Amino acid sequence: MKALKFTFILVLMAIASLRAQTNQNSILGAWESDEKDVRMEFFKDGNEYKGKLLWGNQIVEADGKTSKKDVKNPDKNLRARNIIGIVSLNGLKWDDGEYTDGKIYDPPSGKTYNCKAWIEKDKLHLRGYLGFSMLGKTVVWHRYATAN
Repeated sequence: MKALKFTFILVLMAIASLRAQTNQNSILGAWESDEKDVRMEFFKDGNEYKGKLLWGNQIVEADGKTSKKDVKNPDKNLRARNIIGIVSLNGLKWDDGEYTDGKIYDPPSGKTYNCKAWIEKDKLHLRGYLGFSMLGKTVVWHRYATAN
């Protein structure tokens, strides 16, 4: 029984140390999904965090460079804009170790989802969902070194 309590305490300490390594600006910078199919730059605007699309295999033409247009956008006035460079993630707010209350727009579908994010072991976890967080999908990201 003592070994079980000790193991439980070690697990709690490990979880606490993961949170302690994350500060509210840890999300800033360029990230790439672990699937290497999308890149986004996170930045702070006032008291919220936003994400701008840098590249994605579903948002570029066959040449891998030319941006597709935002043809599925519900706003007809935005359908002629390039997808690359749009701010597709808005409203994330830092709240006790995670980013909450965000909205993420998915250009290939034209749909917008609620989202939240957190960082564990230098990996960004971004969860998009409708209604309840349990009913969603998490994408894991790693830092992306941009060419300067």
